Order: sequence, then structure tokens, then C-alpha cells
Amino acid sequence: MNITFIGGGNMAEALIGGLLGKGYQAAELRVVEINVEQRRKLAARYGVNCHATAAEALRPGDIIVLAVKPQQMRAAVSGLALEKDANLVLSIAAGITLDALSKWLHGHLRLIRAMPNTPALIGEGITGLYAMPQQVTPEDIRNAETILGAVGATVWIDDAGLMDAVTAVSGSGPAYVFLFMEALEQAGKELGLSVETARQLALQTFTGAAKLAAGSPEPLSVLRERVTSKGGTTEAALNSMARDEVKNAIIRAIRAACARGRELGDELGRD
Repeated sequence: MNITFIGGGNMAEALIGGLLGKGYQAAELRVVEINVEQRRKLAARYGVNCHATAAEALRPGDIIVLAVKPQQMRAAVSGLALEKDANLVLSIAAGITLDALSKWLHGHLRLIRAMPNTPALIGEGITGLYAMPQQVTPEDIRNAETILGAVGATVWIDDAGLMDAVTAVSGSGPAYVFLFMEALEQAGKELGLSVETARQLALQTFTGAAKLAAGSPEPLSVLRERVTSKGGTTEAALNSMARDEVKNAIIRAIRAACARGRELGDELGRD
């Protein structure tokens, strides 16, 4: 499986490291990156061939992973001289629809859209995937799962319109978690704990709670109730959050992220 990454930023680097860790050879992977220093870094760290242009890098039948920022996508793909549907093209850019990408690639339909998240940097990500139904093959599906599975779990979405929801929930989700961690840490410090202790308590509480939830068949609401004793400290905190509509505020925020994803798709896909 030969793969060429268009863009050599953090997510491409995470995928390269993950694939090499799964036994793939550096010779199978190439990177197109305009930044000279980034090319040097990737070549030195991973032993992969790095190129300034796609024309130098692409081999017949390569899987192409588009790993550039959404605002750079149209310019990045404009230089790809692809034979129609000869290559699987996998995009990991937020907001860019496959319809727009197909248009920029002159009708190419062998396309998969992926939305990973930043825990992929340590192999603990999750990626939502959607395949263009017309030309994507079962082998393409397996290859996409292999590539994104190198950095975490994968889940397939059967409706292109739901990819913005994936972006809002899991793509942006680590930021929400970090914000809640910040709040726990700050509260601990304000209550007199040292910076180090407050941080350790906040981080391990999230890590442990996530592992507990992942290993339990119970709904999250049941797990929450089991921590909450009537008249106790947890109930006091949850009652305060309910008065402040914390849960509803989070849901509204995620809806806002989803709406912004759709807006980005419309803006960036406009002629």
C-alpha cells in the first residue's frame, strides 16, 4: 500500500508514525510539503521521502491523503494531475465536502472523507469516515480503516451531512475536555491546592472516568448517578451546574460547532 500525503503537518506526522509503528515501511510513504524545514524534519525523523510538489512524489495507484488546512485545499488539489478514479483520495480536512472535492478534482469520485482528532497524536484518536458511494471499493474501505486505524478507533458514517456532527462532537471535542480540565484545575487552586496537585487530580479524574465509562455497558447517566449521593457533595455540585444550565450550554456549543462546519463547507466550496 503506497501512500502519498499532501501536507506534512501534525496529523500527517501522526499517521506516518502510526503506520510505521504498525509495520509499514518508510519506502511506502511519501510526503508533499512546501516547507523546507518540515521536509527535512520528517525525512530525518521517519526516513520517508519528502517532496516539494505532487508531480515529484506521486506513483501510479498511490493512495493520496489530503492533510492540508481547509483553506488551502483547493490550491493543493489544483496541482494534482490524476487520472479519473485511478487513485483513492482520502481527505482529513474539516468542512470540505466530497462534492466540492470531486468538483476541484474534475469529477473524481473515488473519495473518502475522514475526521480524526488530536488524540491521534498519541495513538488514542477516533476518526469518523464517510465514503463517496459511486466508485469506492471494499478494498478502499479497508485501506482507509488501516490508515486511520493506525492512530486510534474508526467509525463509519452513512450520511455525508452528518460529518459536520462528527467534527463538532469528536473533532473539536478534545478542546471541550481540556476546558473542563482547566476548570477543575483552577477550582482546585482557588480552594488552596498546589498547582501540581490540582493538575494531577484533574487529569487523573478525567483519565479514570473515561476508562471506567469505556469499560462499562451502563449508560453515562447511570454512571453519573452512582457517584451522586442524596444530600452529598456531588449532588451540590450537579445542582449548581443544573441551575447554570451547564449541560444545555455544552449542547448549544456543539450545535454551534456543527453549524460552523456547514458554513465552512459552503464558503470553501463556493465557486
